[in-house]
Amino acid sequence: MTTEPHSLTGRDLTRTDHAPSVPPPGCPAHGRGPGGARRLYGPEAQDLGVLYEELRAEHGAVAPALLHDDVPVWVVLGHGENLHMVRSPAHFTRDSRIWSALQTGEVAPDHPLTPHFAWQPICSYAEGDEHLRLRGAVTGAMSTIDYRGLRRFINRASQALVNRFCEEGRADLVAQFADHLPMAVMCEVLGMADEYNDRIVHAARDMLKGTETAIASNQYIVDALTRLTARRRIQPEDDFTTHLVNHPAGLTDDEVREHLRLVLIAAYEATANLLANVLRVVLTDPRFRAQLNGGQMTVPEAVEQSLWDEPPFSTILGYFAKQDTELGGRRIRKGDALLLGIAPGNVDPRVRPDLSAHMQGNRSHLAFGGGPHECPGQDIGRAIADTGVDALLMRLPDIELDCGEDALRWTGSLASRHLVELPVRFEPRPPQDVTAAPALRQVPRQSPGWEITTSGPQPATPLPQPAAAPPPPRPAAARPVPPEPAAVTQERPGVWRRLLRWWQGE
Repeated sequence: MTTEPHSLTGRDLTRTDHAPSVPPPGCPAHGRGPGGARRLYGPEAQDLGVLYEELRAEHGAVAPALLHDDVPVWVVLGHGENLHMVRSPAHFTRDSRIWSALQTGEVAPDHPLTPHFAWQPICSYAEGDEHLRLRGAVTGAMSTIDYRGLRRFINRASQALVNRFCEEGRADLVAQFADHLPMAVMCEVLGMADEYNDRIVHAARDMLKGTETAIASNQYIVDALTRLTARRRIQPEDDFTTHLVNHPAGLTDDEVREHLRLVLIAAYEATANLLANVLRVVLTDPRFRAQLNGGQMTVPEAVEQSLWDEPPFSTILGYFAKQDTELGGRRIRKGDALLLGIAPGNVDPRVRPDLSAHMQGNRSHLAFGGGPHECPGQDIGRAIADTGVDALLMRLPDIELDCGEDALRWTGSLASRHLVELPVRFEPRPPQDVTAAPALRQVPRQSPGWEITTSGPQPATPLPQPAAAPPPPRPAAARPVPPEPAAVTQERPGVWRRLLRWWQGE
């Protein structure tokens, strides 16, 4: 590996083996930032996926770039380099307080990306013993979740959402399904089911957009979580919040509230994007849908494929160098900022030379990060996506996209891409009862084992008998006999059906 003599901290982004920093007139490099570095914002970054590939071709696995206000950053594009960074807490940290650009004032207090990197007293930014204390409380509370019961709730919530639009024959699966299901599930998990409504969904989406009302929307969610924390202090329940409150780590009310906010919003945004992405591929890729319908691919495998191709978060800002080090052949100075490149890392040609090849059974994508700060709620996200997509397709098997694929629109940012809408059409159907317990079939009433009789309920449509066949003789008398094994076992579902019922949480 060769190292570069420059550092982002010093703003020297010029490579010694390239052209001068000022390009000649007419050169495509016009419009770049200081030193010819590419900007990750503005007109030059309309398609970040294309930009990342251009950076990879020009610089390799780790490339210099510029954030808003031309603040320098390293973009980690390689799959292995990203894993090395997140798994090396001795060299890299998520504590932005050591960021050189922040210490020197190069990053203004009102920087557009401040919500992404501003330090908070939560496990995502903590290190050492403090990280173990806070992260231990979160993972401990996560471990108490009953995932069979959770899948049952996800299925009922999915059916309830489909009931809202199934009679119309048309729907927007983003606004009416993908944006709602994760919030309904997370409110149930946290123990605040009474807070779930259209308003909290709007507030979560609004604060993520960064609109003029984002601060008020954030406060609405914080107030709800504050009430929940106080309530669980005096009225414990068997839910995530109670286990977080009562964990031996001894979190304060503020720490509980902030970690609830972290779990709620991160799970909501990631899973809403994941649901929309999976459904879009099912509706627009005939081969993908045929594999699902034909059994060559399961819904969980389809979800993993989407996590490779369209991860819910495309990048995370950021990681920061704790000391001078090297990554991807680049010399990284202490205090430099690095961008965790989830989306570009997932398409690294060294691990995916053929992007059209399916990654079935392969979970080595970067969608949930890695190392000490790996997403603790990834199993919840997978459960929501797996169960929700399956429930929707079972209810509406004839669902189709109600517009041209080229008419779909996204709102993009450095952190993620969110599908604006996903209009669909289908044959209208009546709502279903979502309160009844699911069952494969109704179990018939069993007769006592000692009774032998021909009397009892007859089938609604008797089987036709041959004309010449005499009627079966009636038994002369009934006498007690032990039940035959075959008569007992034939009413019991087979192994596959019992496994299916267990998987569906029954």
